[in-house]
Amino acid sequence: MTSITRNLPWFIVDVGTAVIGEKCYSSLVEDLNVGDVECLKYSLSKGLGLGIVVGGSIMKVPQLLLILSAQSARGLSFSAHALETLSYAITTAYSYRNKFPFSTYGENLFLMIQNTLITLLIIYFPSTTLRKTQDSTGKLILTSLSAAASGAALYLMPTETLAFLQLGTLPLSLFSKVPQIAQNARAKSTGQLSAFAVISQIVGCLARLFTTATEVGDPIVSAGFALALLLNSVLGMQMWMYWGKDGKDTYSKTSIGVVSEKEKEDWAPERRGRVDVVVTPKSSSVPRHTASPSGRKWSRKID
Repeated sequence: MTSITRNLPWFIVDVGTAVIGEKCYSSLVEDLNVGDVECLKYSLSKGLGLGIVVGGSIMKVPQLLLILSAQSARGLSFSAHALETLSYAITTAYSYRNKFPFSTYGENLFLMIQNTLITLLIIYFPSTTLRKTQDSTGKLILTSLSAAASGAALYLMPTETLAFLQLGTLPLSLFSKVPQIAQNARAKSTGQLSAFAVISQIVGCLARLFTTATEVGDPIVSAGFALALLLNSVLGMQMWMYWGKDGKDTYSKTSIGVVSEKEKEDWAPERRGRVDVVVTPKSSSVPRHTASPSGRKWSRKID
């Protein structure tokens, strides 16, 4: 059998050595040494890492398609996605500058790009809480310029400063998920949140804990993935709890004619400068029969 594995085509040899290294390729493939635990763990980590990178490149695509097909970003938190995008950008820059293998952080690059598009769509399809400001074009331009400036700053930043920012991704991950979790709990619905994206992130964080421990060994990065796993698990529980429930159902339960104080405050700017005209309904031409003092009703009998 080893006579076959040692004479594989050159392109297979090149791909194998590029992925798992010459030492592990020689041990596992050419010599078929399945007892080499160190190389087995390393190869498994590489395979999982590449799978995560490929999966990360399409992870948020269902979320994008869901927003575009519904023409709505209802249930998605702007602040949550903006902070999450910044966290992805910092992790990508930190890993690149420290020359970590691309298989250990590549999905952060693709998720950063996809999250940026989702954030722009949240602005373009504002929810009721964002409709107070109608200048969507101006906000889109400002957000795009801010994203480009942040990317350039992270690329040019010193490595020591990036290490400090990478440590800051721990509270950043917390603050990026809490607004979405709170919004889901408040609405009793996950809105347009994609179940595929949430489940993929949970599985990805589990795999990343293994690949980071095997290939990188950076405790800061590992802590970030552990916290992300916890928060994504909470989102997964909310997806299960509110599955099939629509936030619009809450409107059907509101009593007609009852206006909350918050709604009065929201409507106040819109009512400025308007004059309410009350039109009194015309009285009916049909005379009404009045009851007698005794309370008995009288009618005339027609022969």
